[in-house]
Amino acid sequence: MGGADDPAYQVPWKVLKAGDPPIKEGLILYWIPTGQQELEHSSLRNSRTLTLYSAQCVAMEITAAASPRGQKFAADAKPPVAVLVQPDDTVIGKAEATNGFLRVAQVEELVETEMRKRDSGVKERLEDARKKAKAGDAQGAIAELRSIVGQKCMFPGRAKDAAKELKKLGVNDVGQMFDAPNFDAALGVRITEKLNAGLAAENNARYPDAERLYAEAHRMDASDATPLRFLGELYRHHIGDWQKARQAFEEILAMPADALSRAVALHGLGKMTIHDGDFQAGRQMMERSVETYPLALAYRNLAVYWNSEGDGAKRDEYVNDALNVAPHDPYTLVFAAAFLAGNGHGEEALKIARENEGLLPASYNLAAIYAQMGQREKALELLKRHFFEYERFQAVRSKEMMEARVDAVFATLKHDPAFVELTAGADGKLDAGKTMSERR
Repeated sequence: MGGADDPAYQVPWKVLKAGDPPIKEGLILYWIPTGQQELEHSSLRNSRTLTLYSAQCVAMEITAAASPRGQKFAADAKPPVAVLVQPDDTVIGKAEATNGFLRVAQVEELVETEMRKRDSGVKERLEDARKKAKAGDAQGAIAELRSIVGQKCMFPGRAKDAAKELKKLGVNDVGQMFDAPNFDAALGVRITEKLNAGLAAENNARYPDAERLYAEAHRMDASDATPLRFLGELYRHHIGDWQKARQAFEEILAMPADALSRAVALHGLGKMTIHDGDFQAGRQMMERSVETYPLALAYRNLAVYWNSEGDGAKRDEYVNDALNVAPHDPYTLVFAAAFLAGNGHGEEALKIARENEGLLPASYNLAAIYAQMGQREKALELLKRHFFEYERFQAVRSKEMMEARVDAVFATLKHDPAFVELTAGADGKLDAGKTMSERR
C-alpha cells in the first residue's frame, strides 16, 4: 500500500530524457501525468510496493503525454495514466484515471498482477526442473534451472531456490543469490509506520529513538533496502558512526536495491571517502550517485567539490542541477545563496538568508553567507548554532569543524581567534583547500 501519508517510501521515478539508453530487461512502468502539479502531489509519489518492484527490474519512468513514448503508449488515453510495457514496447496493461485522478492503488495492482502472473510461471518451471532432476534428466534440469537463475533480478526468491537445486546437481557457479523482499500488505504497513515514526524522531533530533525504529523496521524485512538506507544515513550524518554507516551503505550496494537507496549509499560513501582523504574516488562515487538517481544533496556536494577545485563552471552547473531537482527546497535555496554571496550578488544572498534564518539545519550555509558579506558576529553566531545546537554528537561535530576550517567561504575568519576557538574540536583530517561540507 502507498500514498501521501507514506513519506518513507518515495518511489524512484525518473524523468525519461531523449538519449537515455533503452531498457533491455524486466518491465517498464510509464507514468504520464497531467503536469507539474500532479507530479508534486500525486499519491504515485509514495508506495512501498512500487519501490520494492523498482528494485526487481521494473523501471519507473515519467514521460509527457506529448512525448514520443506518451504518444505511442497513451494516445488513446487522457492523462493521468500509467502504462506497463515490456522492453520490446509490448503493452501489458494500463491504469487510467477515474474522475481525473489516478490512484496509487490502481498502479500497484497493475504491476502486482503481472509480476504474480510471471512469478507463477517461473514457479512452474522450477517444479518442472525438479521433476526432471528426480527422473534422471540432470542436463535438462540444469538448463531449466540456469534460465531461472538468469531471472534473479525480477524473481530473486525463485532464483535462489533454483541455485540450491543446481548445487544439488553439482553446479556451483551461480553467483550470489538474495532473498526476495516481503510484499505482505500487513507487514508493509507495520514497516512503513516504523519508518515514519523514525523519520519524525530524526526530524526532532531524537536520534537514539530514530536509530531504534529504523533498526526494528530493518529486522522486519532485511531484503528491503529502505530501512537500511535510513539507518545508514542516520549513522553518517547525525550520529557520526561512519563504520556502521559504511556497513549499511555497502550492504545496500551489494543487494537488489531501488535506485534512490543506491544513490543515497553512493553519496554517503563518497562523502566519507573524501573526508578521509581520497578526493577523486569520493567524487566519482557522488557522480555515480546522481547518475543512479538525481539527489539534490549529491548535486550540492559535487558543487562544493568543484568550488574547492576552483572550477566555477562545474560548480555552477551542479548548483543549477540541485535547484532543478529541488526548486522549492529551502536548504537548497540557502545553499545556492552561499555561492551568490561570493559571486557579486550579496544583497540577493542576504535576502534569502534573512528569509530562512530560522532553519536550524541550514545554519552552516547561513553562516557562510554572512561570513562572505563581512558580518563576522552573525557568521560566528550561526556557526556556533550549527556545531552545538544542530549537531548533537561529537563524532559529527569534529568533522564539521574541520570542514569549516578549510572551507573557502570562511577565509576571512580563518585566523580569527574566536573562529579558531569555536572550531577547536576539528579532527584534522582534511587538507587545506579541500572541503565537502554537508550543505544542508
